[in-house]
Amino acid sequence: MMAKLSLYNRQKTHRPDLPWLRRIIKAALPHCLAATKTPDAPLHDLEEIEFTIVSDEEIAAVHAEFLDDPTPTDVITFHHGEILVSADTAIRQGAEHHQPLNAELALYMIHGLMHLGGWDDHEPEEAAEMTRLQEAIWQTCLALYPPRIVQG
Repeated sequence: MMAKLSLYNRQKTHRPDLPWLRRIIKAALPHCLAATKTPDAPLHDLEEIEFTIVSDEEIAAVHAEFLDDPTPTDVITFHHGEILVSADTAIRQGAEHHQPLNAELALYMIHGLMHLGGWDDHEPEEAAEMTRLQEAIWQTCLALYPPRIVQG
């Protein structure tokens, strides 16, 4: 049984394309399940995965509370199935990578699913393999659902 996916937008500054993002994460989930690093990865057992788009202020508060780092970050993944992504960070980093808001958010969401699949990006070799798999999943989803050009 695959997890139920929920997507929420809890910030008001940017306007992500929620229907498109829902299609992307729904398409990505089976690929992320197939790419799990270990059979006991949380992704195998979750009944629901909740994605929430937040501001830098909100993600920085969560980052400080749970990871002792008060700075904003792109994505925070909790093993109980909650994934927070920052729209503000997606705008900033997306500009650096020449990616629109929605594409950057989709990548963060896939990255969060990979963490639930047991992947960690702290060691260079594992980070490189995680990035390779994540990019392949992203390209597969993008081929299925090309983005509508909407800037946030």
